[in-house]
Amino acid sequence: MAMNVGDWLRSLGLGKYEATFRDSEIDSDILHELTESDLEKLGLPLGHRKRLLKAIVGLGAAATAPSTATLRSDADAAERRHLTVMFIDLVGSTALSAKFDPEDLGSIIGTYHRCCAELVERNGGFVARYVGDGVLAYFGYPRAHEHDAERAVRTGLALVEAVPKLDSAAGSPLQVRVGIATGLVVVGDLIGNGAAQGRDAIVGDTPNLAARLHELAEPNTVRHRRRHPKTSRQSVRSRRSRG
Repeated sequence: MAMNVGDWLRSLGLGKYEATFRDSEIDSDILHELTESDLEKLGLPLGHRKRLLKAIVGLGAAATAPSTATLRSDADAAERRHLTVMFIDLVGSTALSAKFDPEDLGSIIGTYHRCCAELVERNGGFVARYVGDGVLAYFGYPRAHEHDAERAVRTGLALVEAVPKLDSAAGSPLQVRVGIATGLVVVGDLIGNGAAQGRDAIVGDTPNLAARLHELAEPNTVRHRRRHPKTSRQSVRSRRSRG
């Protein structure tokens, strides 16, 4: 069953935009295609645009997935596993969109996305989805490695060092904020190939926690929290790039 966009907006405290989305014929199938420019044209203020875009990134890991009960019914298609989820966000993208025309902005975002993908993949991660200036990546799925959480943190620290040094048309150093969460999820097989790989079946609070952490991160900062699988204790690590 398709997600009810009105219910989703109300869950975010943004129910007043239900009529706006309905009048523009925005349903759950095209939510992930929305950009900040689209939301600005709909008349949403900056803070609400950012909140919606971050929530849409989270949909790529949770809302598009089947239920936990469904996943568990097929042992060949899903499994419980420890997974590390990373959210990467480009700081100041709204100012960039106001300063540059769409073609130049696309070039800047493309340079940043390529940097993210290269560093994530170099450290054994997988880029699951791009949404505007947001990047969702997994460490430990579809292929698990030893010390995936540490690999993710190293990737985050490498990103906050590399992104400001990118040669882009922005005219000033780009900045990122990174949120990383490690915890137990129920995960199924990826659907599609190449660029279509993005509607992955992941159920659990870990993607939501990663999104919250990256919202709290300051520019060029990595925040990481690990949920221990056998206890309720949590540890928090916050790392800032040296500059």
